[in-house]
Amino acid sequence: MTTQDRFPIIGIGASAGGIEAMRAFFNGFPQSFDAAVIVVTHLNPERESLLTEVLARFTALKVESIIDGVLVQPRHVYVMPPGVTLGIQDARLITTPLPPGTRETKPVDIFFTKLALDQGERVVGVILSGGDGDGAIGVKAIREHGGLTLAQVGDEDGPETPDMPFSAMRTGYIDFGLRASEMGARIAESYLGNREPSQSGFDNADSADATVSEDLLADIYAILRRQVGHDFAGYKPSTFLRRLSRRISVSGSAGPQAYLDLLRANSAEVAALFRDLLIGVTKFFRDAAAFDALAALVIPLLFEGRGPDETIRVWVPACSTGEEVYSIAILLREHADTLPNPPRIQIFATDIDERSLTVARLGRYPRAYLDAVSPERIARHFVSEAESVVISKKLRDMCTFSPHSVLRDPPFSRLDLVSCRNLLIYLGLAAQEQVLPILHYALRPSGYLFIGMAENVTRFENLFATVEKKHRIFQARNTIRPVRLPSMLDPDRTGILAAGEGRRRSGTTHATLRQVVEAEILITFSPPHAVVTRSGEAVHYSPRIGDYLEIASGQPTQDLAAMARRGLRLELRTVLSEAIEGNRLAVRDNLEYTLPDGRIRKLSLIVKPLAMTAEAEPLFLVVFDDAASPIDPTLRRAQMNGEQNEEIARLERELTDARERMQAIVEEYETSLEELKSSNEEMHSVNEEAQSANEELEASKEEVQSINEELHTVNTELNLKIELMDQMSDDQEALFESTELASVFLDKSLRIRSFTRAAADIFNIVPSDHGRLLSNFSAPFSLVWLPDEAYRVMVERQTSERTIDGLDGARYRIRLTATARRGVEVSGVVANFVKLAE
Repeated sequence: MTTQDRFPIIGIGASAGGIEAMRAFFNGFPQSFDAAVIVVTHLNPERESLLTEVLARFTALKVESIIDGVLVQPRHVYVMPPGVTLGIQDARLITTPLPPGTRETKPVDIFFTKLALDQGERVVGVILSGGDGDGAIGVKAIREHGGLTLAQVGDEDGPETPDMPFSAMRTGYIDFGLRASEMGARIAESYLGNREPSQSGFDNADSADATVSEDLLADIYAILRRQVGHDFAGYKPSTFLRRLSRRISVSGSAGPQAYLDLLRANSAEVAALFRDLLIGVTKFFRDAAAFDALAALVIPLLFEGRGPDETIRVWVPACSTGEEVYSIAILLREHADTLPNPPRIQIFATDIDERSLTVARLGRYPRAYLDAVSPERIARHFVSEAESVVISKKLRDMCTFSPHSVLRDPPFSRLDLVSCRNLLIYLGLAAQEQVLPILHYALRPSGYLFIGMAENVTRFENLFATVEKKHRIFQARNTIRPVRLPSMLDPDRTGILAAGEGRRRSGTTHATLRQVVEAEILITFSPPHAVVTRSGEAVHYSPRIGDYLEIASGQPTQDLAAMARRGLRLELRTVLSEAIEGNRLAVRDNLEYTLPDGRIRKLSLIVKPLAMTAEAEPLFLVVFDDAASPIDPTLRRAQMNGEQNEEIARLERELTDARERMQAIVEEYETSLEELKSSNEEMHSVNEEAQSANEELEASKEEVQSINEELHTVNTELNLKIELMDQMSDDQEALFESTELASVFLDKSLRIRSFTRAAADIFNIVPSDHGRLLSNFSAPFSLVWLPDEAYRVMVERQTSERTIDGLDGARYRIRLTATARRGVEVSGVVANFVKLAE
């Protein structure tokens, strides 16, 4: 298909109640708009559908039932026939017959996915009235490939059954929620007003709309951060501009500045931009060679030395709709099945997109998503439903899906494998420098990192060793590095805090005389102190603090407790923990430690929270308050000799009490542990029962929805047939009246069913005579012969004709013809009477 031949292809998904919605859609569809429309509905494969004839009454476009291999043409409406699944390849529609006795539960998802893969950005997906959540994955596929999506909202034309459009809108992948009658004009405006079909303004980052100033971008970042809680300043600029350009086009804004004004005034558009920024293309076993390498080089090592009481922990951040999660689950399950006593497997899958997580939890995908999965794996790990597949329960039970932001929320820990594929390419350099140390922190020593083919860890070779460079598999080095976890970051900063950064934040200002005096007094007379974060890392030191700190051997660190002199480390850690965990003042008095010259000093340790703004990072002030002058060691020993015996006795008493309390605590702990295990087993059992009941309810719901859709379809067909029968009856009556033919319709017993006006004049029949024998009426000729002749006509199904003399002197020609229901079963006879000339 050439560039000039390209035109939008509109896919319509509907089921129960869709007839009225499609009537409204085509009534509002511009007849001059060059587009093709393909209608996919939920049909009973065992019934003939009249949908093609019905739609032909709603539009002047050519409506035809799809035949296999037909080329899609503009200004045509194509209707999916029953008993098939629909696909498309090179703009030709492909029909695949369903196996006997089965029906496809997700025909809209299947076709929309194939349509997006084949036609890309010129696809428009429309979801109208219907039951179930069919279409939710399909609109995601269309959006991933740059297409336009619409869903029906409530009006006088429906949706009668809102499940399909509402499910599609809950995914967040719908560009416009409109009444059915408004959709056609909006589609035409999007294509004719904003772009040529061959050059999508949606994905063209080099378009004029993409020329955005740094200040304007900063304003957009701030709006997103304030409203949705995520900072996209670290997002890859080209990707951000491309997605921004699409929203400018879809919203109909005149340019970047107009779009910024729209964001400030309309929170719904902020949410829409956020959704567009999150869309990512994903599939099962994407980059199959990389997954093969993972299966060969890493998966066996994860199970090495692990027993059934241990757990393999895996984290998949930015999991989207779950394809990557289940791909890794398949690899782990396949290796576990080769072992006699494999360990448990726990996969944590996270994303900041709640709606994508909903799709992932269901685990239902069109078969088109599985083009990289072998038939053997499909048969082993999936439950097939015609052109849809569902992840097996065994795999779904291994996976836990939850909302989580890598940049904002604390990470998981003690992980064996982190699969973070194709997330880093969406992040800028600063954000990458924050994420990679966090992933290293989350891994166990020697845990594995699996990233995308276009990503690397070059700047963090001190944290990760290369296992397989080509396929981006790395192993965490046993290296300790202070990491600023996301929960410790203020909303406007990312990364690792460098030493002394706290001092640099404040900057310098003009110092007044009072400030100079106060600063000098603080330096000279205030006790030594430091400021630390919630993790205990020092961000500020006062003068004269060197007596309490020493440089620790090994890798440099900002951990204040690690730098404290040996006699202070334990107490400092304890008082820091007490103050940080309770966010309150903590004090330790009468502590003793030895100075480098051998003298003994007493001091008090004071830790208190600093009053900061709500948005700022929590900080704590640590004060080293000297209680007295240093004591000479000789004098100290003399004092200690007299107190030693008493001190030893006191300590022994305290030790005995501590042992007794410890034993009681241990016993209580063991009892609580047993109770907890019992409760956990009961909860696990209840959870399995609930999951089983939920699956049964889902199956029942689908069956009820299927029956409801069939009833709607049958009702529509019956209404159409009634209208046709009424029309035929009216036509027949008009025909008889115009010909003045005397005809009487008789049933098998020769009782009157109906008659024309001319026959009523001959036999003096009135409407109340329906059901009476014709022989009961007087006629101008004898009817003695009629019963035998009529029975013969019905048996032989032949026409009989005779001419007889009437009592009035005229001659009559009488013709008898058998009537049959649907042309098969004889239902009676029709007698035509023609009066000849006397």
